[in-house]
Amino acid sequence: MTEVVRIENITKTFGTVTANRDVCLDVRRGEILALLGENGSGKTTLMNMLSGIYFPDSGKIYINGEEVVIRSPRDAFALGIGMVHQHFKLVDVLTAAENIVLGMPGGLLVNRDETAKKILEISDKYGFIIDPWKKIYNMSVSEKQTVEIIKVLYRGAEILILDEPTAVLTPQEIDKLFDVLRKMKDDNKAVIIITHKLGEVMVLSDRVSIMRKGECVDTVPTPDATVQSLAEGMVGRALSLSIKRKEPENATDKLVVSGLTCLDPTGRRTLDGVSFTLRTGEIMGVAGIAGSGQKELCESLTGLQSIHSGAVTYIGDDGGKTELAGLTPSEVTGKGIRIAFVPEDRLGMGLVGNLDMVENMMLKSYRRAKGIWVDRKTPKAAAVKLIEKLQIVTPGTAAPVRRMSGGNVQKVLLGREIQSEPSVLVVAYPTRGLDINSSYTVYDLLNEQKENGVAVMFAGEDLDVLLELCDRILVLCGGKVSGIVDARTVTKEEIGVLMTHLSKREDAV
Repeated sequence: MTEVVRIENITKTFGTVTANRDVCLDVRRGEILALLGENGSGKTTLMNMLSGIYFPDSGKIYINGEEVVIRSPRDAFALGIGMVHQHFKLVDVLTAAENIVLGMPGGLLVNRDETAKKILEISDKYGFIIDPWKKIYNMSVSEKQTVEIIKVLYRGAEILILDEPTAVLTPQEIDKLFDVLRKMKDDNKAVIIITHKLGEVMVLSDRVSIMRKGECVDTVPTPDATVQSLAEGMVGRALSLSIKRKEPENATDKLVVSGLTCLDPTGRRTLDGVSFTLRTGEIMGVAGIAGSGQKELCESLTGLQSIHSGAVTYIGDDGGKTELAGLTPSEVTGKGIRIAFVPEDRLGMGLVGNLDMVENMMLKSYRRAKGIWVDRKTPKAAAVKLIEKLQIVTPGTAAPVRRMSGGNVQKVLLGREIQSEPSVLVVAYPTRGLDINSSYTVYDLLNEQKENGVAVMFAGEDLDVLLELCDRILVLCGGKVSGIVDARTVTKEEIGVLMTHLSKREDAV
């Protein structure tokens, strides 16, 4: 295969932080190259330089054997390089076709028929399904991703970079995407995927380049690698990749949800008649395509989301029942009920980025202070204990949490909530964007809570993890429960069907 990209000794710094150091990498025509690495290893920074978003401090980039200077995405497009970012860059009120041609010569004043014809030609060639005149705000996540990919192909990209392309797709959508990428490979295009899902790397890629601490430490043919060897290459040491799942012991009903319905500001039902029971000593997973009601479910159980109708009944250790629907988090706490919540927005809802670790720990307890003075010694001792237990990397308890990496921020947030000794723990996408090492730390913490008799709800997007970690899985489709299944016996494909069809399967009630 012909080399189409060669990166030589690329270095990029941001202030005192070195994101990439003397990175060397090559990409070939007609191959799929996977780029692996922990959070902060420099993967996305490197690809952002190839796609013109950043400019390197030193080093050289060669395209088709010639040295080039890439100062902007426009320069990258001119060289046949297109990047599909993890967070889509689309204008919601425009159609697919308008987004695809946006920024090209002529702007939106283009021939609609010619534009649609070219889009459909690309779709037919690679197996996309797209309506050129459908508005972005009416599209599913996979449809939006399709628009992003066609957008770079429309501009003539021969080198495609995809950042975490499967993060929010169902198994069926992932299979379709992989078929498309293989057709691009067969069409002699070079494809680079940034991902943390090692199983997908083994199935899809031809070679794997491993980044660690800003350097490219190895590139290996995929057939010569294993999931274990890739994981150990990423972290630089031996690593256990097993999630230990014990059978629930003495499971009793803790939270009974009946007919839960929530509305958005327009009156649309974001949750519609959701019913299930959360039990002590078990982990219940929540699966669904993006926007199916996962966020609203987690927030309604913890008092952060208004409930239109339905009941959320808490059952105490003595069998007493307390209705939580309509109560604020403070009112729930005032009744002696300990429900902890780890939101997906860590620095938006969970922690305050400009506060230090001790002050963030105090957010759970400062209202209980008597008089005008607050206790700092207890939360500081708790912060020190968390740093030791969870191996949190931080300059100290007085450093703002915004200076920490995503994995360490998540450890602080999860550790703070667990430290409150909850009876119910609700976590939403706790490993999103985390490297494999940090992710397994989170799984161990959730299992520890399960073994302590806590009722755990875990909303996740990686079905492999849900199947391996959880005892039961509640599947949402369009705000409704399409099934509650046994995680030990159900398959990924069956969950994928439930995520897109309301079949009302309940074999693990």
